[in-house]
Amino acid sequence: MHWLDTLLTSFYDAKWQVTDNQAIYYREIVGNAFGLGSALFGLRRNAWAWPVGIVGNVLLFTVFLGQALGNDQGTPLYGQASRQVFFIATSVYGWWRWRQNRHAPGGAAVTPRWATRAQRAVFIPLALAAVILCFYVFRAVGAGFPVPWWYYLADSWIFVGSILATYAMARGWVDFWLCWLAVDLIGVPELLHFRYYPSAILYAVYAGFVVWGFVVWLRISRTAQPQRVDSPTMETVA
Repeated sequence: MHWLDTLLTSFYDAKWQVTDNQAIYYREIVGNAFGLGSALFGLRRNAWAWPVGIVGNVLLFTVFLGQALGNDQGTPLYGQASRQVFFIATSVYGWWRWRQNRHAPGGAAVTPRWATRAQRAVFIPLALAAVILCFYVFRAVGAGFPVPWWYYLADSWIFVGSILATYAMARGWVDFWLCWLAVDLIGVPELLHFRYYPSAILYAVYAGFVVWGFVVWLRISRTAQPQRVDSPTMETVA
């Protein structure tokens, strides 16, 4: 299928040359569009949020590796690239969980609720420890790159926070919207600093959408009936 190979290669190489030293690959724009589509499906609690998101993750993985893959877009963002890999893994998990409840009344794949105190007592310390660990790992991997020290800390939080938010979304926790907002507050300035402009713009738009999604899920969590512990729905699946 030579024509398909040619089409994919053309799409992979397609870019907008902003300046002599700066290009914006269309993969970044399309990948972020799929990410926004995933978020819209997530707001509606539709299981299509996960496969749509996976397509965006694959495209953005090739973008954020930057010069490491020969792209003339800029400094590789290893945290941003690595989290796309974990997004795919957690998205498969989330897709599976949401599909367990696809025949629930009303057609929604999940009933929003807050994480319990016990659950927060586990994931918050684990997230903080993971950020510290990733900071040292990313700094060791990126030794030699002309970047400030805060880059590694910011990328570590973006990496860990994104994974935590995706997992919380799979569990149906309202907390995941707040986690995404915290990721965006760090991610937008970082992306602007390293000139990943389409991603920065879409992240900024997404931040507003996250606030909206949080309000919607919060209202549902206050009115929806909690699921029984012995129910065969997704909430009983560990």
